[in-house]
Amino acid sequence: MAERRMLPVLPTVQGPARNLAMDSEVEGRKPPWLRVKVKTGPNFQDLRRITSTGKLHTVCEEAMCPNISECWEMREATFLIGGNLCTRRCAFCDVTTAPPEGYDTGEPARIADAIAQMGLRYAVVTGVARDDLDDGGAWLYAEVTRQIRARVLGCGVELLPPDFKGLDDAQRTVCEAEPDVLAHNIETVPRLMRRIRPAFTYEGSLAFLRLARDTLPATSYTKSNIIVGMGEHPDEVVATMRDLRDAGCDLLTIGQYLRPSKLQIPVARWVHPDEFAEWKRIGEQQLGFAWVEAGPLVRSSYHAGKQYRAAGARAATA
Repeated sequence: MAERRMLPVLPTVQGPARNLAMDSEVEGRKPPWLRVKVKTGPNFQDLRRITSTGKLHTVCEEAMCPNISECWEMREATFLIGGNLCTRRCAFCDVTTAPPEGYDTGEPARIADAIAQMGLRYAVVTGVARDDLDDGGAWLYAEVTRQIRARVLGCGVELLPPDFKGLDDAQRTVCEAEPDVLAHNIETVPRLMRRIRPAFTYEGSLAFLRLARDTLPATSYTKSNIIVGMGEHPDEVVATMRDLRDAGCDLLTIGQYLRPSKLQIPVARWVHPDEFAEWKRIGEQQLGFAWVEAGPLVRSSYHAGKQYRAAGARAATA
């Protein structure tokens, strides 16, 4: 195997996250509402075997998701396509930044086979940024959608791609595959975007969601995610929610930032569950989101199938 080389680091843009100046930091033990009971029963072990045998990556493992034991015991997993090396570095993310190794065009079929073995009825597929590819990896997202639908009849498909650097053809390639949910995560408020996600832009993410809503059929949803506890103010969260809704975003998740290691930015504050409940109320009752999943341990793909079904049921009775 060729020796891995780290991408060049630009001190003012892509520097190590631990060197970023924070407005505030919290220290000490996590609050009680963030304590997770680990469950590693037979379903967990079975999913680990299937992903390992298929040489597949999951964001559950690569991003050190705190819900991995709960979700895998429920036979829910989020697949990571394009490899496990990312061409970008976000200040909160634990996925390795390095030049990707190869381009596995057989990966979509293996993911579909794994989903069939797992017996999933709803699949979430995300991926690393592949800025080394002409289409940013857009074909992989479209092809995995086609493969899942051919292999697992009736299985819902949620795609969570990057912004493809704003490439219109790449974004349309993914949207035209017509996933049930097209998610693109904005992650933070505009004031912190350059600090937290230097390779993305706030307006670029909104533009992708707007294109998705205009391109997808009415039966599909658009979705985004906000991570809190990275230095944003509560009113900025609501303003970002409003911007997302104005861009045509239908579903929203909001969760607490948990620092994966000392290589990422420290936690600025622990957000109380009551604040999450208020954001859910504002999002659904005032801003008109079809569904808002908000809570300390919520992640973009947390109970994604449940979110999709709940939004559909609500729309049917509206």
